Amino acid sequence: MTRTLPPRVEATFWSLLMALGYFMLASLSLHATKGEDNIAAIWPPSGYFLALLLLMPGRARPAAIGAAAAASLAANMLSGAPFLMAAIFTFANSVEAGLAFWIVRRREGEDLSFMVPRAVASFCLAVIVASMASALIAGGGTMLAFGGIGLDFFLSWMTTVALGMLIVAPPLIMLTRLVASKALDNATTRMKIEAIAVLALAALITAVSFEQSHFPATFLPVIAVIVAAYRVGPFGAAAGMLIIAGIAAWLTGQGHGPVAAMEASVKEQVFFLQFYLLALQSTALPLAASLVVQRRLAKRLEQSNRWLVQAEAAALVGHWRVDLVRWTIHWSDQTYRIHGLEPGAQVSVRTSVEHYVEEDQPAVRAILEEAVRTGEPFEYQGRIIRADGTIRYVKSHGSIERGRGGRSVGIFGTVQDVTATVENARSLEAARSIAEEAANTDMLTGLPNRRSTLALLNRALLAAGEGRTQLAVAIFDIDHFKQINDRHGHAVGDEVIRWVGQRAKATLREEDVVGRYGGEEFVCIFQGPSARSAELVAERIRASIEKADVDAEGPAHVTISIGLAAYAADTSVEELLHRADKALYLAKREGRNRLRMAA
Repeated sequence: MTRTLPPRVEATFWSLLMALGYFMLASLSLHATKGEDNIAAIWPPSGYFLALLLLMPGRARPAAIGAAAAASLAANMLSGAPFLMAAIFTFANSVEAGLAFWIVRRREGEDLSFMVPRAVASFCLAVIVASMASALIAGGGTMLAFGGIGLDFFLSWMTTVALGMLIVAPPLIMLTRLVASKALDNATTRMKIEAIAVLALAALITAVSFEQSHFPATFLPVIAVIVAAYRVGPFGAAAGMLIIAGIAAWLTGQGHGPVAAMEASVKEQVFFLQFYLLALQSTALPLAASLVVQRRLAKRLEQSNRWLVQAEAAALVGHWRVDLVRWTIHWSDQTYRIHGLEPGAQVSVRTSVEHYVEEDQPAVRAILEEAVRTGEPFEYQGRIIRADGTIRYVKSHGSIERGRGGRSVGIFGTVQDVTATVENARSLEAARSIAEEAANTDMLTGLPNRRSTLALLNRALLAAGEGRTQLAVAIFDIDHFKQINDRHGHAVGDEVIRWVGQRAKATLREEDVVGRYGGEEFVCIFQGPSARSAELVAERIRASIEKADVDAEGPAHVTISIGLAAYAADTSVEELLHRADKALYLAKREGRNRLRMAA
């Protein structure tokens, strides 16, 4: 429940609620239907105690447990029990509620729900264990203090408190949660009227059955509680059981009904009534929880089937089945449409395979034959020729049906037109290639960009380090490029960069690589035979650019300076480029328009 009160006020509220409720229920139980040894046939305070422990906030529990103990002690002593016996009974009742609470929380946490079979089982287990522990404490303590207590007392106490927790706690917990969650406000008037009518009918049937003893009508409340479980759910089953147990215990205690009319002792009558109620409760709660699960599963199944129909319609999926005994094939309407045929047209196992293009037919036959032989599921994709002559890509999944003795008797499969998927995959691959090329290409020059150039150089360095090839690297840039930009503008500068890059590429051999490293700077990579003649090739690039006319409105001639470094056990690309860059700096310092080799 939601806590809105200050902690002390809240603890006081729960303590008073616990004390007053426990005292009233205990007093009524002790003065109503009684069994041997002054123990009531049902002990409702135990269920009330456990329900409040499960509902109240944690900080209020210590005070509430103390209040319950005080109320229990007072009720027992007012009924005539000696102080020591009242104290023993109080301690036993406190232990049973606390132990049941601990077991429930241990197994279910904060989420005890009587709509889940597992949670119902956990609750029942907790009640049984707690009732046995309570009976041992009460019986053992009483025997030590007063003597003369035997097995009958143990059994009577255990069944009494177990019935109290099983019958009283569930409806209290469920009703409190229904009110707190405002679920009752969302229920329709018709639902409320039906619930009241079903519970009133259960009360009437129980009263009629247990008020008279002429007819053995104890089976009628069973029908009533089953109806309550079906129509109202777990709360109906729990509330119905509470009503039936209260009326049956009261009338039996007053000497009415078929149980009181039995030719047996009062002790045996009480045991029979307790057994009757335990059997009825063990049917009601699990049945109601199972019905909830069944209805949820039915609703999910209905929703899943609806989604499946919509998905098949949207995905254009057909199905087919081959009868391996009669050697016939069945196609769904959607399968006919995928093949471009009118639904119902005659097809055979042989012609169904012949719809595939000739190149794909052997693979389809082989996959199906292997599936029949092994019994394993199969999947294949191929191309079919539709009735209008168009070629479509289809994908099939299927499994083998086996009869008696494990013999394959049928093949069931689905077929889906995946032409759009195949075409989209091709388009995506093409787009990926274009994007990858764009990501690795310098937009101005059309040469590999810095990232791509470094990647190529990394691979070349790895090969050279393994002794598989030789390697040399040249770095060159355009002389006085800043003056070109300042005098002619950046547009002319860009055109000069583009022209130099294309001129260098045209001069290189096919196995050589030139890439733009940044700004007006370029990198050439020479491998294999090219590495041995790298100086000659680099010089040819320099001379080619020096002698050619620039195709731009700007400087008539452009020169470059080159730094060249041959691989010499360099451990990284950065080290190799650093050596080439030092050689380039030397070329600049010695007057530009020249090539220098790194040491």
